[in-house]
Amino acid sequence: MRRRQFIAGLGSAAAWPLAARAQAPNGRMRRIAVLMNGMESDPRRQAWAAALREALAMLGWIEGRNLQIDLRFDDGDANRMRSLAAEQVKLGPEVIVVSTTPGTRAFQQRTKTIPIVFTAVHDPVLTGVVTSVAKPAGNATGFPLFEPSFGGKWLELLKEAAPRIARVAIIYSEESNQEISSGAGYAASIGAAAATFAVKVTRAPVRTAADIERVIGTFAAEPNGGLILPPDGFITTYRQLIVRLALRHRLPAIYSQGERADDGGLMSYGVETVELFRNAATYVDRILRGAKVADLPVQFPTKFELVVNLKTAKAMGLTIPEAFLLRADRLIE
Repeated sequence: MRRRQFIAGLGSAAAWPLAARAQAPNGRMRRIAVLMNGMESDPRRQAWAAALREALAMLGWIEGRNLQIDLRFDDGDANRMRSLAAEQVKLGPEVIVVSTTPGTRAFQQRTKTIPIVFTAVHDPVLTGVVTSVAKPAGNATGFPLFEPSFGGKWLELLKEAAPRIARVAIIYSEESNQEISSGAGYAASIGAAAATFAVKVTRAPVRTAADIERVIGTFAAEPNGGLILPPDGFITTYRQLIVRLALRHRLPAIYSQGERADDGGLMSYGVETVELFRNAATYVDRILRGAKVADLPVQFPTKFELVVNLKTAKAMGLTIPEAFLLRADRLIE
């Protein structure tokens, strides 16, 4: 059975029966661990944490009353992320909530028994996070961002918005996106689309902010270039730097997450990541009430938003075709 067959009827917290939202057991304090990628000072990370807390409260789990939340931020540092994962496992939570593929892997290396609810991972089967989306056999399930086929969609949209593009660089963290390094996942679907649109694709792995500046500067030295930014925790952390560099070098770029155009990126096609954390709360609730991970199928998003930042387009000197703008879900003027 295909993965999308498991989506119908699952969705957000609002879709669950009222019985599932009854007052949570008051007998004892329950404990969950939450590991966010990025910095605690990032307003978007705070929005994610707030969405998780609010959704849990709607389901009867009130922080400080019947729920303790151990929240940590990895600051976009892979070593800190692994250290925090080890620390949080030792705290003995009943459920772990984690964002990104590397964070999920870090917890899986440290516990085979504590249930893990992931958000914002890449294709979980391709990356080895789960073996089945229907009935996860291990201790992890959750809410990915995309399927690999979306890589081709990003290239298609970028080419439509900026028809002169003949070269595209995929910017990604060498550690976070090992499947892109191997040519699999998004890179494979982007490569297939590139043949159709006569676009040369370059994979551009980075490890540091200095790498980002060097890679983008070098790529921009030749004309008719564009950028694709697939979902990547490291890239999200340095999104403002990437937006500035893309504007400076007049490189049209498409971002995978819905809010990137709000950050000043030219355009984005993706989901609002805050919704993933609201959905994660429904699985935390069910696990705390006795559900098993194997009974909680992986859920892929079904709603995507195309956003175009017209201010950025104007600053780049880029005229986006009117027909393309008419297809956008939202325009930033």
